Amino acid sequence: MSHCSSMASLLTPAPTVHLQNKVNLVNVSTIPANLRSTKTCQTVVRNSRSHGFCLVTKAKMSVEGELMVKEPVSVGEKNDYGVVSMHHVGVLCENLERSLDFYQNLLGLEINEARPDDKLPYRGAWLWVGSEMIHLMELPNPDPLTGRPEHGGRDRHACIAIRDVSKLKARFDKAGHPYTLSRSGRPAIFTRDPDANALEFTQVDV
Repeated sequence: MSHCSSMASLLTPAPTVHLQNKVNLVNVSTIPANLRSTKTCQTVVRNSRSHGFCLVTKAKMSVEGELMVKEPVSVGEKNDYGVVSMHHVGVLCENLERSLDFYQNLLGLEINEARPDDKLPYRGAWLWVGSEMIHLMELPNPDPLTGRPEHGGRDRHACIAIRDVSKLKARFDKAGHPYTLSRSGRPAIFTRDPDANALEFTQVDV
């Protein structure tokens, strides 16, 4: 019996399936057609008796949009150059002082004084986000400032993990700064900086 047929047989006899590995049932119809491939899901078993569901291991659907999000897996030779973490995210700004007022005074981020601010042919600043950084760069922004989605989760955005969304929400409310909450109801808040760069803050347990 092949590996796929043996996996598929697990879906047939009973409404519940007990597996040692983490498994998510995902409705196939909710996955965009261009993502329905074995390259996206580590293991996908389709069964006509499973009423349009597939068995997906090591992958899950994001509730915020139609994006397939992989859980951390060992990639072996595909990552032989050694990914460690996200080092920094580059953010364009029109006015450095205005952006620093937002990132420092509203968000409370601290500047990494160890990073040089005079080695590049434009103004900028490095701000700590945990052990990673945001690099503010005072350069022309090629993106439009108008016509962007109201909800930052539907636009290009950087996501920052935080401990308490309610406290950040209270800070935004006090400052009169606009934001939107996660459409799924999970503890996450979205906002934009003065240059319309979208930011997500998602609550995590640490």
